[in-house]
Amino acid sequence: MTDHRPRTGRAARLRSPRSRTGSGTEAATVPEPDGGGHVLLPVEATVAPLRQVARRLAVAAVVLVATAFIVYADRDGYHDNAGHPLGLLDAFYYATVTLSTTGYGDIVPYSAGARLANILLVTPLRVLFLIILVGTTLEVLTERTRRQLRIRRWRSRMREHTVIVGYGSKGRHAARTLLGQGVPKDLIVTVDPQPKAVDAANSDGLTAVLGDATRSETLLRAELPRAARVVVATQRDDTAVLVTLSARQLNKRATIVAAVREEENVPLLRQSGATVVVTSSSSAGRLLGMSMMSPHVGAVLEDLLTHGEGLEVRERPVTRSESGRSPRACADLVVAVVRGNRLLGFNDPEAETLQLTDRVITITQTGG
Repeated sequence: MTDHRPRTGRAARLRSPRSRTGSGTEAATVPEPDGGGHVLLPVEATVAPLRQVARRLAVAAVVLVATAFIVYADRDGYHDNAGHPLGLLDAFYYATVTLSTTGYGDIVPYSAGARLANILLVTPLRVLFLIILVGTTLEVLTERTRRQLRIRRWRSRMREHTVIVGYGSKGRHAARTLLGQGVPKDLIVTVDPQPKAVDAANSDGLTAVLGDATRSETLLRAELPRAARVVVATQRDDTAVLVTLSARQLNKRATIVAAVREEENVPLLRQSGATVVVTSSSSAGRLLGMSMMSPHVGAVLEDLLTHGEGLEVRERPVTRSESGRSPRACADLVVAVVRGNRLLGFNDPEAETLQLTDRVITITQTGG
């Protein structure tokens, strides 16, 4: 097995800004006892537990009051062993012991009307009361089992999904872009040590793992070995290196895209196994410089980077009608050609004739 200890030591000396208060993988973690993380699935559209209990208690109270007034309305048909006439309090007492199936026998219906009311009205109310009581008890007892079964079902269908490590600003925008490109929400898993970030991911309808992504146990909970893509969007460069090393060790074939702040850390990220490394600080600096020299150029670049608005950069396969023709003959603007594992520029002589197995990177107008 490859020993990554020298790299880990170097990663600890990387230049990186101090961790801020916010979602990032260097903030305080809330690990499980085994060092892994909690898997939190998106909240289903259900009523809050306390509201459910309050609603059932209200229904039970209505059933109790209705039963008491039914008994009180026909109080002359009931016999009290104490020999006193049946009052409102006695009616509520009889309703309580009857609905709870206690039945002390001190108050009994003796007239035909009272017995008929017990058969047609009180007995159905008693059954309804028991259903409410037993249903609430069973729901409380089975809630944990339901969550475990739901997580097991989620694990069984996780294949070729995307794992986003860090749900801060970069992670959220990466998720929104993937969703805009048509990736289903149930095929995106986020990992973050901050409970607030995990709650935000759940609110966005995404599955989240609460834990430290530099630990293999946390990445295993995100089913990273079966993922097709990994986005490393941590706050610190040294954390990005550790996460990338762990992710590449668990999954040799996944596409790993990592973001770093300092450009000098790019080679180390590539050595750690990142497929693509995006330098956030230098990219933002270049965009600022271009916008200063030409605000219109900056506006166009910002438009290209914003999904769903104006112009958009897309990668698509070559169609049969385009095969054998020049990229300039395509309906949209082709800026590059992907042939096998090579990226050919628009002015590369090899890209003059498109092949059916090629993919083209184009700039298109969005439908919005």
